[in-house]
Amino acid sequence: MEIIEVVPNLRMLRFPVGQAYVWADGDALTVIDTGITGYAEQIAALGRVSRIVLTHHHDDHIGSAAALRDLTGAPVHAHRAEAPVVRGDAPPAPFDIPPEERELFDRITPGVPVAPRSPVDHELEEGDVLDFGGGARVLSVPGHTAGSIGIHLPDAGILFTGDTVATWDGAAIPGVFNTDRPLLLESVRRLLDLDPAVLCVGHGDPLMSGR
Repeated sequence: MEIIEVVPNLRMLRFPVGQAYVWADGDALTVIDTGITGYAEQIAALGRVSRIVLTHHHDDHIGSAAALRDLTGAPVHAHRAEAPVVRGDAPPAPFDIPPEERELFDRITPGVPVAPRSPVDHELEEGDVLDFGGGARVLSVPGHTAGSIGIHLPDAGILFTGDTVATWDGAAIPGVFNTDRPLLLESVRRLLDLDPAVLCVGHGDPLMSGR
């Protein structure tokens, strides 16, 4: 696991596939996504984890959630539409992979271990505000999955997009491996219209606007 400081109070955790983020309010840490399975102890070693927020249910985002919850006692938060899949009570919706994404999908997905199912302690909805970062606003951004969320910290100018947005060559692009691409594109526009100072995506380097 590689640890990268993005801005003060914010670190990115980079895994062999995908990444997660850790926001610090004093000594209280909020972990946004948990990467693939096998990294809970390393994440827990960063400090006092007070909450775990999952942007969606894919295995490269929830892989270490159950173990991290067991180690730290931190509650897991996910959108109400994702919670049954995270818990293992419902199957995930199938991907709709267009031809231009097929080679990438076939190359990457075998390297992502199946995630252990995790309890979800708090089910989130559009408009909920979580107590970190000066008030973290939950945004419903379906398309990558039905219950994908973004997390916006307006006071800090930071936006966590999950896999709704990615970055490539210094630019923001729509995420891949979606369940509903037209719906995803609407969600991408909604997120980018927020014009954050720091855009934290699920795959690719964070983008800084310079403002």
